[in-house]
Amino acid sequence: MRIEWTEPALTDMESIREYIGKDSEYYAARLIGRIIGAVERLEQFPKMGRQVPEAEEEEDDIRELLFQNYRIMYRAEPHRILVLTIIHAARDISLKEPKPWDVV
Repeated sequence: MRIEWTEPALTDMESIREYIGKDSEYYAARLIGRIIGAVERLEQFPKMGRQVPEAEEEEDDIRELLFQNYRIMYRAEPHRILVLTIIHAARDISLKEPKPWDVV
């Protein structure tokens, strides 16, 4: 099982790093490292995240890890984990178009 990051997920991570980095580069780097560590655990346990409630019922392979104040959404495929997006939990994903799982 390998992990692949989509361009939107990488952009999200960079935005998080920049935002936190305004106050502390140290804590920004630490948070990004911990997010990457959480995602890397999916290699061994790809179904450990819950199904994304906003995803269509037929999209049962769209899952998310809840990490601190962030939702790390991914698609669990037979031979890879595709990280789709990382969003703050306070954001309303139902208003976002296109949906993260529709992009790829």
